[in-house]
Amino acid sequence: MTATAKRPFLSPINQRRWQNFRANRRGWWSFWIFLVLFVAALFANFIANDKPIVISYKGEILFPVFVDYPEAKFGGFLAVTDYRDPVNRDEIEQNGWMVWPPIRYSFDSVNTAMPTPAPSPPAFLLSPDARCKAYAGGVNDSECRFGNMNWLGTDDQGRDVIARALYGFRISVLFGLTLAVISSVIGVVVGAVQGYYGGLIDLFVQRFIEIWNAVPTLYLLIIISSVLAPSFFILLGILLAFSWTHLVGVVRAEFLRARNFEFVRAARALGVGNVTIMTRHLLPNAMVATLTFLPFILNGSITTLTSLDYLGFGLPAGYPSLGELLRQGKTNIFAPWLGITGFMVVAVMLSLLIFIGEAVRDAFDPRKTYN
Repeated sequence: MTATAKRPFLSPINQRRWQNFRANRRGWWSFWIFLVLFVAALFANFIANDKPIVISYKGEILFPVFVDYPEAKFGGFLAVTDYRDPVNRDEIEQNGWMVWPPIRYSFDSVNTAMPTPAPSPPAFLLSPDARCKAYAGGVNDSECRFGNMNWLGTDDQGRDVIARALYGFRISVLFGLTLAVISSVIGVVVGAVQGYYGGLIDLFVQRFIEIWNAVPTLYLLIIISSVLAPSFFILLGILLAFSWTHLVGVVRAEFLRARNFEFVRAARALGVGNVTIMTRHLLPNAMVATLTFLPFILNGSITTLTSLDYLGFGLPAGYPSLGELLRQGKTNIFAPWLGITGFMVVAVMLSLLIFIGEAVRDAFDPRKTYN
């Protein structure tokens, strides 16, 4: 009896696309670098935090990174425990141990032991002795640790720049992904309906989109953001109202081209419903253009958020924002580490996404062949 051959995980055409994607070395390595950075940003609470990851106190295992314990649990009286306070730290270490993140600052933690008034310069610019004296109050004790240093300095409110950049990277990518995915879904649906039905539906929707795209988006976003109290979801909804049109044109063109193909006409003759024809027979062809444009739409979403934050009409004050970090760099020109850090994070992030988008474009290009 001959063994039945197993079906490959990917179809031949998807195998060719995957090989073309890997053949673009710049996009391939950018994909892995961005994936590592994104995963690290998702676990930013375990990398940069002013709370220990785990505590053993009097035989009890605690997880402050997940649960806010009152200071009364450690012999104090405050409602919130400051684990960096020497009194609380000594109490815990005398009755157990703590495991800290590599960076002992969160995005909103204020360092009260800076060597200079905020914005404080990066710690690596100081000599080891001066660094310990500056951050440990003149005493070379246990406070002179790697995690207690602001290695890229602080902003003008005394907050650690590395922590702000790490959390800002996370919120920028998550915001951009959410906006890109939702706007792409809406754009695909509208373009599919336009292209498949045509006629008056296509005419009226196309005229509406032309008028909608003529609206000065940035100015309108600034006006709306200044009227409404900004928040993550309000800003997402405002940007979504103007970003869903990116994919309508290419999806509409694909459905217009394929709606009279023989297999579509045969499906209609067999009594297949319009929704089934659109989703099963026509949508896979339109998804090629959708996936090709998606990295660039993500790039535009992140750029828009950064621009609004830079202008002061983006996320609420206190949010870890790359645009806000860039604005601080412009305001505090005597603290170049702020602008340089913000610029490098944004530039690296957008460059990686552009390279990934180029690799995806090559993967779905039928003229590309893998050698």
